[in-house]
Amino acid sequence: MFPNLNPLNTNTKTKKRKMYIPVITKFWLSHSIAFLWMGFSIYMSTPWLKDLSHIISFPAALLIIMGIAYVPGYMSAFLVASLALDRQPPFKNEFPSDPITVLIAAYNEEERIFNTLKYLSVQDYQGKINTIIINNRSTDNTVSEVLKAKQELDLNIDIIYEDNPGKFHALNKGLQHVTTPYVITLDADTLLHPSAIRYLVARIKSSPENICAVAGSILTKNSRENIWAKIQEWDYFLGIASIKRLQGLYQGTLVAQGAYSLYKTSCIKEIGGWPDAIGEDIVLTWRLLQKGWKVYFEPLAVAFTEVPVRFKHFVRQRSRWARGMIEGLREIKPWEQSQVYTKYLTFINLLMPYLDFTYTFFWIPGLILACFGHYWVVGPMTLLVLPLTLISYSLLYFFQKKYVFKPLNLRVRKNFLGFLLFVLFYQMIMSPVSTYGYIQEMFKLQRVWK
Repeated sequence: MFPNLNPLNTNTKTKKRKMYIPVITKFWLSHSIAFLWMGFSIYMSTPWLKDLSHIISFPAALLIIMGIAYVPGYMSAFLVASLALDRQPPFKNEFPSDPITVLIAAYNEEERIFNTLKYLSVQDYQGKINTIIINNRSTDNTVSEVLKAKQELDLNIDIIYEDNPGKFHALNKGLQHVTTPYVITLDADTLLHPSAIRYLVARIKSSPENICAVAGSILTKNSRENIWAKIQEWDYFLGIASIKRLQGLYQGTLVAQGAYSLYKTSCIKEIGGWPDAIGEDIVLTWRLLQKGWKVYFEPLAVAFTEVPVRFKHFVRQRSRWARGMIEGLREIKPWEQSQVYTKYLTFINLLMPYLDFTYTFFWIPGLILACFGHYWVVGPMTLLVLPLTLISYSLLYFFQKKYVFKPLNLRVRKNFLGFLLFVLFYQMIMSPVSTYGYIQEMFKLQRVWK
């Protein structure tokens, strides 16, 4: 999966609008389907629940099976039903021309930042793009590479300096210099599709006035590097993208990620900029949502980022994300959110530590026991989950390929081994890593970014 630098190859035909179904109708219809699926699961699992109750008591068995089967099944059914009903509203104007500012916080990015700026310079966006690089105590040749880009590329670039370490310090320093109505944050290692900014601005311009931010779609750019990157390619392509679509459908995308998102400058300034948090983009988004504003997701606004290729770096990144979620929940409880959809979506996040804990300490040991013929927790019946998983991923693959990649003239790389490992083993890694992040946050252990 990689962008084509020629913006003329981008298909910008407007699709005909289909029958409109109100969001509230989609919400409750998807809930109904999910509850029916969960009821069916409970009925089918009665023998399993009875057998496990004889070993560890009924309450304990119910808590375990809820964590590894009932609740995840309900969430999967709700996700699939919602995505099947999702219809992205058409753009009112696919070629906006509002001036924007791009903020790039840079710390020792000499190997990547020129390429990032090169992709930024070939955007097919018709408005003025101001680019502000915030050098955050770099000790390499980051500044020299930026100066080189300023000289060689058709891009308006300013360099400012922030001596206090931390991405939130850098972004807040850059925010002081923003005078445009919209501001985009972009990571220094992230490459934009030629139409990425145009689609991002077009979405917010086509939305109601209470939309304060739009999250872009992040995919991997280094999936060929090793098998670990190949697995993560499917996580971004199917897993993360589907969650973003679900949340965007209900107008409460929970993370307008700092790697690539657009915000109304006035809204960011009203809440005081980016917070001092390990998940600064998560807490920022939840503060925006708490104010009654809405956050959308635009799947056509595609950017490509580097994923960790070493396992220890992956653990640091994903445990950091888990810590960021806990930071957000600690500051803003689900019931403190102002909109019913956001209350529901953040409540799902409140359940994640329970689900990850259950999966880590019961499902994985249960799988090991099953290998020795003890089917107390994991047995032949649990294989029924696999077809549902494959069906849901097939639907998501179809949407991504037809409605995102085809209009953008992108192709899906052949990566069957990565997909197989993603479906079968990825959650066995993610749940323990997330649990590790929850424990880190519980004991306030030292923050590690890389």
